[in-house]
Amino acid sequence: MCGIVGYIGKRDVAPLLLEGLQRLEYRGYDSAGIAIHSSGKNGGLKTVKAAGRVRELEERLPARFAGTGGIAHTRWATHGAPNDTNAHPHLDDAGKVAVVHNGIIDNSAELRAKLSADGISLASETDTEVLAHLIARAQAATLEEKVREALRYVEGTYGIAVLHADFPDRIVVARNGSPVVLGIGEKEMFVASDVAALVSHTRQVITLDDGEMATLKADDYRTYTTDGSRTAASPTTVEWEAESYDMGGHDTYMHKEIAEQPDAVDRALRGRIDDRFATVRLGGLNLDARAARGVRRVKILGCGSAYHAGLIGAQLIEELARIPADAEPASEFRYRNAVVDPDTLYIATSQSGETYDTLAAVQELKRKGAMVLGVVNVVGSAIARETDGGVYVHAGPEVCVVSTKCFTNTAVAFALLALHLGRIRDLSVADGRRIIEGLRRLPAQIAEILRDEDRIAALAKDFADARSMMFVGRVRGFPVAKEASLKLKEVSYIHAEAYPASELKHGPLALIEPAVPTVAIMPNDELLEKNRATLEEIKARSGRILAVAHEEQAKADDTIVVPRNEPELDPVLMGIPLQLLAYHTALALGRDIDKPRNLAKSVTVE
Repeated sequence: MCGIVGYIGKRDVAPLLLEGLQRLEYRGYDSAGIAIHSSGKNGGLKTVKAAGRVRELEERLPARFAGTGGIAHTRWATHGAPNDTNAHPHLDDAGKVAVVHNGIIDNSAELRAKLSADGISLASETDTEVLAHLIARAQAATLEEKVREALRYVEGTYGIAVLHADFPDRIVVARNGSPVVLGIGEKEMFVASDVAALVSHTRQVITLDDGEMATLKADDYRTYTTDGSRTAASPTTVEWEAESYDMGGHDTYMHKEIAEQPDAVDRALRGRIDDRFATVRLGGLNLDARAARGVRRVKILGCGSAYHAGLIGAQLIEELARIPADAEPASEFRYRNAVVDPDTLYIATSQSGETYDTLAAVQELKRKGAMVLGVVNVVGSAIARETDGGVYVHAGPEVCVVSTKCFTNTAVAFALLALHLGRIRDLSVADGRRIIEGLRRLPAQIAEILRDEDRIAALAKDFADARSMMFVGRVRGFPVAKEASLKLKEVSYIHAEAYPASELKHGPLALIEPAVPTVAIMPNDELLEKNRATLEEIKARSGRILAVAHEEQAKADDTIVVPRNEPELDPVLMGIPLQLLAYHTALALGRDIDKPRNLAKSVTVE
């Protein structure tokens, strides 16, 4: 993995592919490459690859590098080090087949051994290269049949795009577990792993399903399954304009997306509040009142920030709907042979809607007959299509690898779902109205927090030399601590840990010292005095404390005061200043904020 772009039409292909790769840089990558059908007198495929950034690939392109069809890729290393040789596209020995690939071929070692035994010289350490050789060796007459034949030998996940020197009029693509999106233009066709690479040229797209392939020609396309059966895929219109993917005057996408949160939360609420019945309308839920009352437990599955938003969601559902609920990393759930209860409602949450571990968990649950809802940001994504219904979070495109506005909107979406379930069950009209008013206050309160950015930036400079940091909170505050710890690690590379505040005395207090500051999340709820006792423990060991609270905390060295909402909704607000803290700490350290090392935006491999 990580980014695929392809084009076939009448325009010069190299500038289009480079532009597409630049729009996918946010996904995280370590090398890039491009292959085109050359329009020169000798024809054939031409390939250029480079470790590093897309700009380094662009600098390597020869002056005469023209063609009207091609594929390109940004790679996030899985098999083999980041270098020119391991960069995609990969070619066969004769240089007739070029392949770009997202995903992991699980049986690549076996396939490499067989190819080597047959006298094939493998140039790279990658799993992807075997595909180019398998396609080249296929005896079928058409490129489509050659690709299908090759894929029969492959176990694992893939989103691929293939060029062949003998078929210069087409690109063949296929999907199994890794996104492939077709862009339908006027006498030109595009393909990408993300609509961000397409929206400046077309908003008419088709998202392939697992087990589906497509052939793209300049004036035509067709979709079919890997066994050759035609499918009837119809284009849909992308919701967002190309400008939504620009920085909009900010220095980084992360800063832009933090600043967008008041509008993003307002968008998540718009048209959903039902004042008459003190509830909300969630049209895509596909869960009627009778079915909702039959739910005996809720299990939320997600990875990374989505999992942390799920922890907030589970608490909201328990508090408002009084249904037992918990959240679990999807990557663990799918491997532990969990008992799938027919009375349990499963909820899969993912920013991209393509996170492989979460998608695989959904597919396993569906195979066992479970009811599964999705809470995702991307309309038409794989999880949105696989689930029985769900809630779109409407955060808008999130480009920075580090999630901010989508995390916040996902927490808000869970608040809406919890209110909906609560009002179907036992939540009173008065409490319903209380939560609704709290939801309505969120955008303005987030804006109020953001106006305190200069002070948070000054605090962040003091933490830039921290050896490690501790984040603590109780009950509602603990998921906020988990997410804040992750944010700091991701973007600043400072080691950080999150614990329930009550757990400090059971071991982690051994780490407390002046060089290890603690961030304490302290809403003014029934546990405030318990949290103050934790501050006493830390101060007794010479620990420095930053509190995030509704009022100044005497035992803290510094306090970030946030506006108070309803207790159930306070976690949504308390995470916002900690996003800014992570951002400005990373800025003080000179980090590449939008492209943190070793990370990718949408993780579509295990």
